[in-house]
Amino acid sequence: MGIQKRYPKYIKLCIYLVIIVLVNVAGMSLFFRLDLTENRIYSISEASKQVVSTLSEPLTIDVFFTKNLPAPHNNTERYLHDLLEEYAIHANKYFNYRFYDVSPESEGIDASARENQKLANNYGINPVQIQVFEQDEVKFKKAYMGLVLIHGDMVERIPTITSVDGLEYKLTTAIQKLNNKISTLLSLKGKVKVTLYLSSSLKPIAPLMGLNELPEYPEKLKEIIDRLNAKNYGKLEYTYIDPSTTSSPETSWNKYDLMKLQWPDLSNGKIKAGNATIGLVMEYGGKFRKIPLLSEIRLPIIGTQYNLASLNQLEDAINDNLETLVNINQGLGYLADHDTLSTSSISPMGRQNPAAISTFSNLISKTYSIKPIDLKNQSIPGSLKCLVIARPTEKFSDYELFQIDQALMRGTNLALFLDPFKEVNRNNQQQFGFNRGPAYVPLDTGLEKLLSHYGIHIQKAYVLDENCHKQRLPRSMGGGERPIYFAPIIKDKNINHKLKFLRGIKGLVAVKISPLDLDQARISENKLNAVKLFSSSDKSWEIRKNISLNPLFLPPPPSADQMQQFPLAYLIEGEFPSYFAGKPIPEKISKDDKAAGENKVKAAAGNKKDKKENAPEAADKKTEAELAKIKGQNQVISRGKPSKIFLMAAPDMLKNNVLDPEGDSPNDLFILNTIDALNNREDIASMRSKVLNFNPLHDTGSLTKTFVKSFNIAGLPILVVFLGLLVWLKRHSRRKRIQMMFQK
Repeated sequence: MGIQKRYPKYIKLCIYLVIIVLVNVAGMSLFFRLDLTENRIYSISEASKQVVSTLSEPLTIDVFFTKNLPAPHNNTERYLHDLLEEYAIHANKYFNYRFYDVSPESEGIDASARENQKLANNYGINPVQIQVFEQDEVKFKKAYMGLVLIHGDMVERIPTITSVDGLEYKLTTAIQKLNNKISTLLSLKGKVKVTLYLSSSLKPIAPLMGLNELPEYPEKLKEIIDRLNAKNYGKLEYTYIDPSTTSSPETSWNKYDLMKLQWPDLSNGKIKAGNATIGLVMEYGGKFRKIPLLSEIRLPIIGTQYNLASLNQLEDAINDNLETLVNINQGLGYLADHDTLSTSSISPMGRQNPAAISTFSNLISKTYSIKPIDLKNQSIPGSLKCLVIARPTEKFSDYELFQIDQALMRGTNLALFLDPFKEVNRNNQQQFGFNRGPAYVPLDTGLEKLLSHYGIHIQKAYVLDENCHKQRLPRSMGGGERPIYFAPIIKDKNINHKLKFLRGIKGLVAVKISPLDLDQARISENKLNAVKLFSSSDKSWEIRKNISLNPLFLPPPPSADQMQQFPLAYLIEGEFPSYFAGKPIPEKISKDDKAAGENKVKAAAGNKKDKKENAPEAADKKTEAELAKIKGQNQVISRGKPSKIFLMAAPDMLKNNVLDPEGDSPNDLFILNTIDALNNREDIASMRSKVLNFNPLHDTGSLTKTFVKSFNIAGLPILVVFLGLLVWLKRHSRRKRIQMMFQK
């Protein structure tokens, strides 16, 4: 009987052991983790999953990290292990990673570790010196803390990883950089269609328009496509369509909004009246890019001229649009003329440029290829997703404004960092022995009328705020702090965290910023969506006249009833209406055009007496008159594709003295995230702010502070006494109950 009673116990023990084994087996094969951190710092973003899941060639990450490092470096190693494991879970078969043992000499290094150190040095991963605490002593130790990414014949390295801050962002962008054009093209399903629409009816008037090379265009373009196919794995498919003879309905290419020409009988009836269509379209995956082939330019005195895109420029345009169409090596346009802020820290005289934004240029170049745009001499490429315009001070011509307006209509987003004032030197004028600094003269570049048409205005004022940066004064000046009212501190509650790319930004410091004003009626009429990004505090005011930003001459804060909150940055999106809709294309005026026109007038005046020379002049006039009869359609896009305008009237926030070269400050994150959002890369932007260096406590009012302080001083002792009384009363009551029980 005793033996039979033991069997159930053994059976239960065996069942428990089997369950434990099965749970462990399931745990090894089924992976599950729950990330409860606020910013999900231990989970990779959707952008990272997309990058590693679409690899088309082997990618190997070799990590060289010294083992058994003291805190906090051991946490960095653990986080890196977890992060790479997370990548591997969502990656395809081409993703691999491995950790190499590179233990230092002092810990008895073996032959394999020595070889690993040599391998790390060959990749450019060298040991760094770290500070450790051992036995109440501060010591310095050399350690390897880096990794390399190997993709085919290309190598990208992160030589030093001393913190987990932004580590996922660095890894994902590095993988993106390697998983470049080759991998993307190889993974394309189908080909990119390149279609030339060129009406044969245009050939008779081509010589009159100065387009002698037009008949050879289809064959020359085919040669370009063949040449590009050799570099792009045959992913381009070329088609030539003649809209004049094709049986396809015209609506099949109307959606591209190609340029159309129409003309009456010309050259005494030798050229019959007709119409034509011309343009180049690249299409893939439901998206398309239009490359204009013919442009109409109206020059003063000279008249109308037609320019055909050169074949060399066309090859570059096709390549750029291919990269944009399939998201390869994205470019970022930067307006380089009109006296905008320079991306070089060195001025032409070889001195340091105080108005440079080289730090911004260096930070943005890690993920974008900056393409300078000289608007006076070139047009804005259609392949650009975003154009940055930072503090122009020269006035734009109507033709240049037309180029910006039409780029917006084509879907190019605008990042505008404008200033309503221009700094003018006062020639060292002093007051009470102090230099008042430069004067601020209202500025009108012409962009203001475009923005006003879209529904937003920049006020001719600067915002001053009591919640501002405080300058620490040296002892020689009495010490203490001096408020810099023109540098408002933007607090967490005044930042719009509904937008994905702003969620991790807890505060900003604005510099010389102007308030913005929306025309709500115009915004509604244009069916646009305007989102306020951040605003000043409710303790801010404006300065409009006699502006001096010397802290000694700044006016004191006004009364509370004169203070208010000002919107300081907006993101406007939608289908913008063109400022030039229903208007003729503005004339392109330049110094060369003016000189050519003047020379032509002088030559015409000097040749009036000579009849033989007057005959060519009459022919020129006849040609000009006939060219004027050719009417172009669809030259002006009246309403654009969905696009965005970011506007902040504070270009000083891009300067080197505001941004951090490491790219870790809140201002850096805001600028870089905004550029990413304008390039449709919000998932990438959200990775930057996963681990926050700046995470301030929420502001509390004076009443709350007084209550908390009083409670800590007097409330806690009273609470302890009160709880003690409750315990004493409970015990006393219990004692009485016991006494009553025994008395009975």
